[in-house]
Amino acid sequence: MDLKDKVIVITGGGQGLGRSMATYLASFGAKLALIDLNEDMLKETVELVEKEGSSARYYLANVTNESEVESIFNQINQDFSGFDGLINNAGILRDGMFVKAKKGVVSKKMSLEQFQSVIDVNLTGVFLCGREATVHMIENKRKGVIVNMSSIARGGNMGQTNYAASKAGVVAMTVTWARELGRHGIRVGAIAPGVIRTAMTDAMKPEMRDRLEKMKPVGRLGEAEEIAHTVKYIFENEFFTGRVVEIDGGLCM
Repeated sequence: MDLKDKVIVITGGGQGLGRSMATYLASFGAKLALIDLNEDMLKETVELVEKEGSSARYYLANVTNESEVESIFNQINQDFSGFDGLINNAGILRDGMFVKAKKGVVSKKMSLEQFQSVIDVNLTGVFLCGREATVHMIENKRKGVIVNMSSIARGGNMGQTNYAASKAGVVAMTVTWARELGRHGIRVGAIAPGVIRTAMTDAMKPEMRDRLEKMKPVGRLGEAEEIAHTVKYIFENEFFTGRVVEIDGGLCM
């Protein structure tokens, strides 16, 4: 897919990786529909997209709310007369031990709310947005691409029962959708990033950040633009579908 003048929807497009993807794809001529809950951040992203010489519109929606997702994708379809891709990027972290205990005494356990909130955004949100994007692509008879954001944590990671489960589920849905949707000309892929330099990692204690960097063969954290570059690759490579690209600096070797 040539990105020039293609319309790409990005959830979580107001900041972080979503913003980097938006500005990077805009530099290659893509037009963006950005979904998030933070209007001020969305406006900033739109301005950055325009500085890259492209255009964007923003939409306020909670990706866990079915009626909101249906309404927003209907509106995007109307505003842009269809769209060509979706990046399911919205996600949250609510880390904690499954059960915390010492010397046989349990002091804390992960609450259902803590577990469910992450599943709702990271997995149900991906399902809802992916479903609605697919509906419009099929009805518009428009070939498209869906990129789902997973994580190297999908294989299991201490303190991330909720997050790991959600990101493993994202990969399972990616493969399933690729098998189901190929007949409609829709390709589906996933990206599993390692630790990427963001405002959150910049706020870490220096010794913790140094430890993370030393764990990677490349000796540094990933950059948001490197994830955006991978998104571009999936969109442009017409033979790519049903696979997960790990961008982790060799951490999982």
